[in-house]
Amino acid sequence: MKDKSVFYCTDCGNEFPRWSGRCPACGAWNTIVEQTAKKDSGRPAAGRPAGAKCPVTLSQVDATQELRFSTGIGELDRVLGGGAVLGSLVLVGGAPGIGKSTLLLQICQYIGREHDILYVTGEESERQLKMRAQRLNVTSEKLLVLSETNITDILECVDETGPQVLIIDSIQTLFSPDVNSAPGSVSQVKDCTMTLMQLAKNSGVTVFVIGHVNKEGAIAGPKVLEHMVDCVLYFEGEMSANYRILRAAKNRFGSTNEIGVFEMAERGLVEVPNPSELLLSGRPKNTPGTCVSCVMEGSRPVLAEIQALLTATSFNVPRRTSNGLDYNRAMLLLAVLEKRGGLRVGGADAYINVIGGLYINEPAADLAAMLAMASSYRDIPVPDDLVAIGEVGLTGELRSVTQLEQRLSEIARHGFKKAIIPKQRRGKLSAPEGLKVYEAGSIREAMGLILDA
Repeated sequence: MKDKSVFYCTDCGNEFPRWSGRCPACGAWNTIVEQTAKKDSGRPAAGRPAGAKCPVTLSQVDATQELRFSTGIGELDRVLGGGAVLGSLVLVGGAPGIGKSTLLLQICQYIGREHDILYVTGEESERQLKMRAQRLNVTSEKLLVLSETNITDILECVDETGPQVLIIDSIQTLFSPDVNSAPGSVSQVKDCTMTLMQLAKNSGVTVFVIGHVNKEGAIAGPKVLEHMVDCVLYFEGEMSANYRILRAAKNRFGSTNEIGVFEMAERGLVEVPNPSELLLSGRPKNTPGTCVSCVMEGSRPVLAEIQALLTATSFNVPRRTSNGLDYNRAMLLLAVLEKRGGLRVGGADAYINVIGGLYINEPAADLAAMLAMASSYRDIPVPDDLVAIGEVGLTGELRSVTQLEQRLSEIARHGFKKAIIPKQRRGKLSAPEGLKVYEAGSIREAMGLILDA
């Protein structure tokens, strides 16, 4: 008898009874693949199974034990929400060679002081892992290594050794003998991840899983994989640069707004406690088309340099490119700059870039982006000691942003002397000593403060 087949969408993870060219759930094309469904072992017996858990009231749950432990890397602890949670399943994704395996092997040196660790690699041998550990100066005696891809054998090893921390490198290399498909397929990734999740919740083992990304930048396998885990971390950054940004796309035990900044050195990843200084290093002086803004990454204010280049187009339709800033947001700001700012930028090619690989997703950088574009268009530099903060509306007005005093303190700490902020805001504002604050009610008024002087 032929095994029953089901169809999965590799983008969203939804199941369908038959194949179609376009996924009815997410609308993606050519993402539905056929997989053989697992056979049922039979109808469950009547009555409650032996050993099954009974529900308890919330007041009966013991929460006196410490639920978090430090990984030894402050930037990673910040992104995780204060440290790793006992019994959690953490997925670390990123492009090949970005530093995922390096980061997880580095934390073994600190975690191995108090916890037993099992590092399972499906991509390297034990000798290759040893060579990488020597390069990173990882010498923990409580670190066990295993080169295996069979999830059943891995669970047996976990039962024998009893580690508190389990690291899987990577989830795409694991396979379950009960699933009739190749490693890395939708069925295998879902089944192995579910097995690891049950291990984490039932035994209290903290599991770190490495996941590769596809060409679109999403973790390879179904999107439902991200729904199953407790925390999803993404490594971002240009392969040609030495700096990496760790960002939480999902975190059940903390904020998703925090970022961690690392520098890839010869001996592994090094923390960057002051990302503002890093992002502003090498900034050109007295050059049109650049402006600095202060954005909030969780509870941390970060100074970011936004550059813009506007030049007369040689095409029928001007070319527009945005890197580090949402493309639709950038096009909106260009339209406001022409309509409300009085600059004829509709016939100009526009290139916008955020330095350092940082991606800005809050509107507080609107004013700095527009000033950088206006500065490039008029070929007049923005003062080097000035920072612009504010959200811009469709009518050209400037709207207030949150945590303004904290942003101004960060601006003054890095030696800037001037700041442009929205005129309309709530409450009184106490500016730091040595920082001159200019208030503007519209984008035209803000441009007049620096470009018409």
